[in-house]
Amino acid sequence: MKNQSVTSNLDWITVLLYFILVIMGWVNIFSTSIPIEFTEFDFSDYYGKQLLFIILSIPLIIVILTIDAKVYEKFSFVFYIIGIVLLLGLFVFGKTVKGQTNWYGFGPFSFQPSEIAKTAVALLLAKYLSDSQVFLKNLNHQLIAFAIIGLPVLLILMQPDAGSAMIFLSLILVLNREGLPEWYLWTGFIAVVLFFTALLIQPMYILIGIVLIMIFHYLRARRVDRNPLAYLIVFVAATAFVLSVGFVFDNVLEPHQKDRINVLFSDNVDLKNEGYNLNQSMIAIGSGGLIGKGFMEGTQTKGGFVPEQHTDYIFTTVGEEWGFVGSTVVILLFVTLLFRIIYLAEQQKTKFSRVYGYCVATILFTHFFVNITMLIKLFPTIGVPLPFFSYGGSSLWSFTILLFIFLKLDANKVNEW
Repeated sequence: MKNQSVTSNLDWITVLLYFILVIMGWVNIFSTSIPIEFTEFDFSDYYGKQLLFIILSIPLIIVILTIDAKVYEKFSFVFYIIGIVLLLGLFVFGKTVKGQTNWYGFGPFSFQPSEIAKTAVALLLAKYLSDSQVFLKNLNHQLIAFAIIGLPVLLILMQPDAGSAMIFLSLILVLNREGLPEWYLWTGFIAVVLFFTALLIQPMYILIGIVLIMIFHYLRARRVDRNPLAYLIVFVAATAFVLSVGFVFDNVLEPHQKDRINVLFSDNVDLKNEGYNLNQSMIAIGSGGLIGKGFMEGTQTKGGFVPEQHTDYIFTTVGEEWGFVGSTVVILLFVTLLFRIIYLAEQQKTKFSRVYGYCVATILFTHFFVNITMLIKLFPTIGVPLPFFSYGGSSLWSFTILLFIFLKLDANKVNEW
């Protein structure tokens, strides 16, 4: 059956949420970048450029919805290769900004290929996992899935851009949804907890705690014939990991990465240097109180105290000018969008569409969660944009492409019987 029209069966609730978030994002970018003495609209300023990006998103959406939905699955490998080639090209043609070579420069505009690569990885991962012969209980199939995610991660870490790499790694949540053994997820979670714990507590106390937990677990699980050798192997691995944390922190991490961790956990932070950004963002958010200072009335915003406020720190404007109420509304809109995507993913008739939908939800959630929590000192400061809010054409268009491909797949599900 042929697709009926561009808008046939389109989920207008998701479309509405998208445009609400995009418009709210632009309003806050306008507030952060408009001069104190505003005389005329300037398309060369951040708010003007962002408005152009938003306007150009509309024909982009139309093109995405016009293309046959089967194209996204059929050519997923081609899209992936294009994404990898663009990432490789950075090592030759990329421009370096703040120590990271993750942008292509085109005059006054820049393009970040890692943003587009997220969609490419999501498409190929969905294509691979939708194969009826693929089972994530099988080690070989696990390795292929990990390779699909791992190759761009490796290239992005070489830029280096740990924030973008982390977004790709979050797709392990999708693998877990599709049958990956849960011990992978638990191992990663425990490794992260042990790493940060080892920075705060003496390794000896951590190892004693691990021993006590393992003894308790073994005594509870004796009836299922637990192998003591397995516990010994886990303990040796955990010991080696905990004892290596200090070396990794001192000799492997870059100075700015160590500063970001110290800012999160240490009380002795220089608020004029490494602690400045986080401190100013918390002041801005906290000063908004319950209902905020009002549109374009934020003193932190107008004073330019928060660096990069129109990009990664855009939520500080929401907190200062719209207060707790406005921040809550924005968070609820994001949560509603995420649950809507998950709901639609579960309604899909094909595994490809379902897996891709979960990839979309995971990528958006990770961006949203990391960006918000880093501003209130619950997560290390990592440069990831807030979807639909942060300034930038690469960011806005990549999230638009990511989301509307899924909406096209969802609209086409009536033809997939």
